[in-house]
Amino acid sequence: MGLALTTAELACKPDPPAAAARDREVSAQDIERCRQGDRAALERFVLTYQNTVFAFLSRMVGNRPEVEDLAQEVFIRAHRALPRFQLRPEARVSTWLLKIAVRLVQDRRKRRRPVLVPLYDDVAADDLTHPEHAHRRREIARAFERAASQLSQPQRAVFVLAHFHGLTMAQIAETVGAPENTVKTRLYRARQRLQQLLSAMREAQ
Repeated sequence: MGLALTTAELACKPDPPAAAARDREVSAQDIERCRQGDRAALERFVLTYQNTVFAFLSRMVGNRPEVEDLAQEVFIRAHRALPRFQLRPEARVSTWLLKIAVRLVQDRRKRRRPVLVPLYDDVAADDLTHPEHAHRRREIARAFERAASQLSQPQRAVFVLAHFHGLTMAQIAETVGAPENTVKTRLYRARQRLQQLLSAMREAQ
């Protein structure tokens, strides 16, 4: 069967870990304990945010060993910066960590050639009992990955943060260090480019 993607199928939902992280932030007291070197607090800190950081890096880098190295570096840098970190009432620690991750990816991209990076997990839970769903997901995922590999790194970053992590425009702007209008433009162009590329793939079938 040829590739025939619907608009609904192109709409991405935030990952469960990312969605959960928005409701599960560490407390100011835990941050203070981390600053004081409390090992239990540091472990809670990492456990709270590791899925969010890992999910973002996986969709930006792809290579699992390198993702693990970068994720570790995110938390090392965060730990070093904790004494200077100010937890404002409207701020989220997860956004701060993603900002560190974005900078690491940017530094990496200056030294590496672009590669095909998966946007979706390989198999969803219900695919185990519905093989036809697994086939469909893989078909969509491959098409999306081919298209997304042609996005610029800034466009891909805002797309992943918006669609897979559910961040607002203001949060994305803070994370990537760009004005909100710039973020909106990048996201619009990323969506437009993906639609163009996927339409071309459909026509080529």
